[in-house]
Amino acid sequence: MTTVKTRGAPTLPVNSIIAGDCIEAMRALPDASVDLVFADPPYNLQLRGALHRPDNSLVDAVDDAWDAFDSFAAYDAFTRAWLTEARRLLKPGGALWVIGSYHNVFRLGAELQNQGFWILNDVVWRKSNPMPNFRGKRLANAHETLIWASRGQGAKYTFNYDALKALNEGVQMRSDWVLPICTGGEREKDESGQKAHPTQKPESLLHRVLVGTTNPGDVVLDPFFGTGTTGAVAKALGRDWIGIERDAGYRQVAERRIAKVRRYDAEALRVSTSKRAEPRVAFGVLVERGMLRPGEELLSTNGRHRAKVRADGTLAGPDVTGSIHQVGAHLEGAPSCNGWTYWQFKRDGVCVPIDLLRQQIRAEMQAG
Repeated sequence: MTTVKTRGAPTLPVNSIIAGDCIEAMRALPDASVDLVFADPPYNLQLRGALHRPDNSLVDAVDDAWDAFDSFAAYDAFTRAWLTEARRLLKPGGALWVIGSYHNVFRLGAELQNQGFWILNDVVWRKSNPMPNFRGKRLANAHETLIWASRGQGAKYTFNYDALKALNEGVQMRSDWVLPICTGGEREKDESGQKAHPTQKPESLLHRVLVGTTNPGDVVLDPFFGTGTTGAVAKALGRDWIGIERDAGYRQVAERRIAKVRRYDAEALRVSTSKRAEPRVAFGVLVERGMLRPGEELLSTNGRHRAKVRADGTLAGPDVTGSIHQVGAHLEGAPSCNGWTYWQFKRDGVCVPIDLLRQQIRAEMQAG
């Protein structure tokens, strides 16, 4: 177990499982100490009696004591308490993911908004291999819903857009995710060989969440740790994690499972980033450093327009002056223009995009 402590603040027990009630355990953790909360709270399924298949065999449904609440009011009070602590624990740029079924996700969403969280997306996890509706009286319940929320309206949060796009074969990631439920060798077993937890989540789901909305070194808290899927994936991806779990059997399975996980190397943990996330470079820096000279002529990539570089980092066209973006937009009669990709200069008779000079400066900044 690693601990992190700031002066006057409680110790943050990263990479360990806290035994006990999630609300009490969260209250003992320091303010603004985690980057992400991933929560898979009790669903409050409100089961009434056993569930049987058409052949009268018993379905191994969720009937554990942790999922039983006396009333909706009791469940709402529980939700209010743990979400209050989760919001307190999040750093200003932190975020929360919570997953639920139709039994509880609407109540979760309402309480998130009541507490000031700002919902960024709801994600439909469509199960490629769902359990059928054995009674044949309803549609087969083939999905669960995840809610992704920042601490409040306008709050910053991590979103690795290009990494998720790369995971999706170069196409923008959508809010409907088709992933299988946890089965086969991935399903954790207890000492008797039975499934250790009735609602174990697949590692693919956590992989997508953590790659998309955290960075290596971030601290991820899971207050309903179960058999440790969040911890296992976080460890592999180079994130620190904290689990809270009151069931000793689940903790034992999780500890054994996570001990077997090996972290990927640093190069493997690097993900695609957008140019917007790279260091900002002003066009004037190219002029200051002599990479482009005042009076030097730039050409548009379509060959139709020319403009001269001025000493203050602006351009002068035939009837317009301004930034590389403003001049390009004016000459094209367009509402906007990315000057970095629009303009080029000549070296030894060859046209070179000015963006190559920007990339050169960025490389120097990142190397330093």
